[in-house]
This record gives sequence, C-alpha cells and structure tokens, in this order.
Amino acid sequence: MSCRIQIAQINPIVGDVAGNAVRIMTAAQQARAAGAQIVLFPELTLTGYPPEDLLLRPEFLQRVETALTQIRTEITGITIVLGYPLQTVGGVFNVAGVLRDGAVLAEYAKQQLPNYSVFDEKRYFQAGTTATVFMHDGIQFGLSICEDIWQDEPTRQAVAAGAQVLLNLNASPFHAGKSAEREAIVGRRARDHGIAICYANLVGGQDELVFDGASFVVNHAGDVVARAAGFIETTLMIEIAANGLIESSCEKDSINPAFEKDSIKPPFEKGGLGGFELPTIYAALVLGVRDYVRKNGFQGAVLGLSGGVDSALTLAIAVDALGAKQVEAVLMPSRYTAAMSNTDALEQAQLLGVATQIIPIEPAFQTFLTMLAPSFANCASDVTEENIQARCRGVILMALSNKSGRILLTTGNKSEMAVGYATLYGDMAGGFAPLKDVPKLLVYRLAHYRNTQAAIIPERVLTRPPSAELRPDQTDQDSLPPYEILDVILQLYIEDDHSVAAIVKRGYPEDMVRRVTRLVDRNEYKRRQAPPGVRISTRAFGRDRRYPMTSGF
Repeated sequence: MSCRIQIAQINPIVGDVAGNAVRIMTAAQQARAAGAQIVLFPELTLTGYPPEDLLLRPEFLQRVETALTQIRTEITGITIVLGYPLQTVGGVFNVAGVLRDGAVLAEYAKQQLPNYSVFDEKRYFQAGTTATVFMHDGIQFGLSICEDIWQDEPTRQAVAAGAQVLLNLNASPFHAGKSAEREAIVGRRARDHGIAICYANLVGGQDELVFDGASFVVNHAGDVVARAAGFIETTLMIEIAANGLIESSCEKDSINPAFEKDSIKPPFEKGGLGGFELPTIYAALVLGVRDYVRKNGFQGAVLGLSGGVDSALTLAIAVDALGAKQVEAVLMPSRYTAAMSNTDALEQAQLLGVATQIIPIEPAFQTFLTMLAPSFANCASDVTEENIQARCRGVILMALSNKSGRILLTTGNKSEMAVGYATLYGDMAGGFAPLKDVPKLLVYRLAHYRNTQAAIIPERVLTRPPSAELRPDQTDQDSLPPYEILDVILQLYIEDDHSVAAIVKRGYPEDMVRRVTRLVDRNEYKRRQAPPGVRISTRAFGRDRRYPMTSGF
C-alpha cells in the first residue's frame, strides 16, 4: 500500500476568504480526480499571507470559520491539509488542519513564530507547543508550518511522536538565493531525523512580497526527489510507500535550473545577484507587478519612458507581466532631453508593441518658471528647477493614470532611493515601483538578461552614461560615486549593517563612505513617501528596514 500526495501550489488573494475557499475546493477536486489521497496546501492559504491586521477583526475570523465549514461539507473523498487561522479561548493560532468528509481529523498550531525581517507573527498569533501526527493509509504523517522547519525542535518532536513523513506548509517569500537556502535546511532536517519531508510553498505577489512557490520533496537522506516550477500556480504529485519511503517513480522538475543549489552568489562586491539568479529575480519582478496590478483591479499600467535603462527595464517587466496592450509608455521630453533618448525610447516601444504618447513638458515648465520668477528673483538656478521638471512629468503621468484606470509604475531603482536621488511628487509619484529593491548595477544585468531572451532594449540604452537629463550635459556621476562603488557601499551599509569604519577598512575612501551613508540616513523621509515595490533582497526598504526619519544616530 502507498499514499499519493499532491502539493497544490496556489495563488490566493489576501483577505478574499470566500474566493480562496473556491480556489481550494477546485484544487482539491482536481487532486482527487488525479488520484491523490491527500492534497497539501501552503501556510494560511485560506486567508492569504500575510493577512496582517485583518486578523484583529472578528468579522474576518468569522468568515474563515464559515469558509472552513463550506470546504468540509462540499469536498469529500480526499484528505485536505490546509493552512488557516484558528481562534480559540486561548487566542488565535496559525494552524494546519487535516480535513476529510466533513470532519477535522487533526489540527497543528505553529510553534515557531517569526518576528524579524518582513514577519510580525507574534503580533497576531499564539505559539503552539506540541507535535501533531495523524495516520493515513498506514503511514504516520507529522505536521509543521514554515518557520518550524528552520528550527530543529518541531521536527524532533514530530519524529518522537511517530511521524514517518513530515508535511510542511509554507508562505516563504522570495529573495535572491532563497530557494537554495530552503532546500539546504530542509535536507538537513530530513538527514538528521531520517524523515521524508514534503515542502509546500505559496506562490504569488502580495504588496512588496513575492512568493515563488518552488515546492519540493526530500527523501530520508535529504535529497530533493521532486520539485515544482517556480513563480506559477502548479501541482506536484508524490507517492509515499507504506514504510514512509519516497517511491522511485517521482519526477524531478527540471524546467527551473536556476533553483539549483549552486545558484547562491556572493555580494555585489564579488559579482553577486547575477549569473544563475538573474532568471529568478526577473521572474519575481514580473510576478510582483502582475499580481499587484491585477489583484488591485487596475486596467493596466502607464509609465514614463525616458530612453534610460531604468525605464527600459521597467517597460519590459510591465509588458511581460501584463501584455503589451495593457501598457502605455509616455515620452515627456524637456529642453534638456537628447534626441537619442527619444529615438531609443520609441524604438523599444515599437519592438514591444506598446502604445506611446509624446507630451513635451516645456510649456508647463516655462509656465512654472514665469509664475515663480518674482519669488526666485536674484536666486541662481539649482536643483529646484530640476525638480520642477520632474514634478511636471509626475502631474502628467498621474493625470493619465486617473483617466485610464491604469496604475502608474515608477522607474527608480534601489541605489537612487537609498541616497535620495529622486524627486518627491515627481519621478517618485506613482502606485508601484518594480525596481525599488533593484540596485543600479543589477538593473543593467537584468536588462542584458532580458535582451538574451529577445533584443527589446536598444544597445545604446545599455552603454551610454546614465543621466536624469534635467540640466545641460548632466550625468548621474556628477552627483554620485560610480555605481560600481556606490552599490557596494550601499549593500554593506544597508543590507549587511556595516559601520563606516568597517566599510573604509575594505578600501573605500572615507569621505565617500561618510557622504553616502549620510545620504542614506537623511533620505528616510523620502522613502517613507515612496510607493511599494517588489522585494528581491534580504533587506528591502519598507517592511524589512524600519529606521526613524528623525534620528541623532
């Protein structure tokens, strides 16, 4: 005798409990039709992850209970292992429930509640304390949830309680290298305790977070014997023998070689977040944009296309996420815009089949200068006039967004946001920022990667010096260190928490390091007003990095 388990890697919508229940029931019916005896869903599938302060609303938890009753009543003939919040007299727990033919056979409460990085689970949940094991087809199955697998004790408890196979429900968000980290830690748990583990992970974009799926199964030796594709809704079937061993008939998904363990790369200083990771990072950006736009009901996207690499990559991501017909590119040349910028922007839009508008900002810019002339009398031109141009563009783009129902995508990158090289209510105006967590050097790498799939970004965009084109002959390096240096300093300071002294010891000029770190600290107020964007690193601005705007540090 053996047991067939199907992992249902689905994409729920946070808060849409009724809709998620339908998705769950549909997946369960399909699993039953495919011959599965157990269908395994990810963590908190019923609510989506993270539900955040929705968990504090009694009405929300009541909807969960209503949906659970519906699922238990309507789905028969298959065992469902499902993640949901459970309210008890002792508080709310993050649980994995085992449901079959109208009954709840078992419930396990998550023991390890993460409260770091993007996680706030101790704000909402009480921690469980004991293992849960249930019998199915003569096999003893243990349960654990996400963070439980990163600590040894929950697995040890499950094995001590008799578990032969561990079912691990996850809502594990993506960052570069994360899939290899998961497989390494789960493989270690399997080897240390001699137990096969089925790892079911959520897929989809939720605000800044992207869940990449990439569910997998490891055998008792810790070897990955089956793996689901990443960044898409899919299923993975596995057969467990009566003794709890993985049957040899399992197939390993090979369409995502970027998920192999050798995909972990060192920091930017040594060329990291490139190479094998480029396909997965790009896929994360596409999924993050697609789900943010569609789950929030926008009719598509609009963006300003300047002829520079940031807007070029943003346009490519938007088209890959939504389709060319759902994206509009707007060229807004000024008196300082080079002719080649317009030429390159129009060429890319044509290659991608995207509709364009050309709306020069000179009339608006001149009007503002005239209006402000009395106030600016006897004042030399400075960054103020540059910001006015950026704000003219922001007004135009927001107006087009309002009229069309399309979200405005901003095009700024992480390097710019880190040092404040952006204009409030100008190029920062918008609803979503695809490149918010993508440093400038990685922007170039991703653009080159996208061109290997199809040459849609003109070569000159990738080779000319970057410029905001807000004054004559301007380049980014007039105001910033070379990105080859800037991005390393930013990673060491922001992601690795290195001090100025520690960065200087690595060979970077002290005056430059102090200037860059001061810019990072003083521009927190700008970042607080920036739109959300896709998280791809271990320390993104927003949920990850929470620094005070007013600080004497």
